[in-house]
Order: sequence, then structure tokens, then C-alpha cells
Amino acid sequence: MMITKKIGNRSYHFNATGTDLHELLTEHEKLSFPDVPACGLCGSVNLRLTSRVAQDKFKYCDIKCDDCFGSVTFGRRQDDDKVYFLRKKEGGTPGQLDWVKYEPNITVAPTATTTKAKR
Repeated sequence: MMITKKIGNRSYHFNATGTDLHELLTEHEKLSFPDVPACGLCGSVNLRLTSRVAQDKFKYCDIKCDDCFGSVTFGRRQDDDKVYFLRKKEGGTPGQLDWVKYEPNITVAPTATTTKAKR
């Protein structure tokens, strides 16, 4: 069974397999997140799915906006780490995704050391 998820202006196709209808539907439900029509911050449809590994052990999947660079991260169920969902905003409206504004790491260049002149 092919599952299509629409993320912004892109479509992503996933194949689910099973030996019977029950297994097939169980695999389908592991992709339990809805289609995401636009960025929750700027409204852009230029979205893409990404994956990354942090500290050589933590695996993340995100939807990133190519315009404002905001993102929303997928969560995993603790009892079944093969089931993914999109994180919802705490205290937000029902179904509101937890979009995070991009904030680059700002590094401040060291300032030149000044010495006081002796009088």
C-alpha cells in the first residue's frame, strides 16, 4: 500500500507492507501525522522533510521551511518508537503544530584586549 503525505508543495510517498489487512493498516498508522499545507510561522508552502542525528545517537525528523527556516519536529511514541507524530504546541489550539522559529547560533568575536597607558 502506498501512503502519500503532502508537505507544503511536495508529496512524499511511503510504502507499507503487511501479510494481511491488519498488518497493512498497522504499518499505515505508524505514519500518523497529517498533511502539512504550509509553514505555521510564515505561511510558505516551500517545506521539506529532513532527518538528522545529534551527538551521534539522537535521531530527529523535521519539517523545515525553506523561506523562514522555521521547523516542526516529529515525536516518537515511547511504547513504540516506530510510530511518528508531529509535535503539538502546548497550550495552543487543538491540532496546532509546535513550529519553532529559526535562531542561528550567534557567536561573538572576541574583542581586542585593551591596555591602559601608564601615566
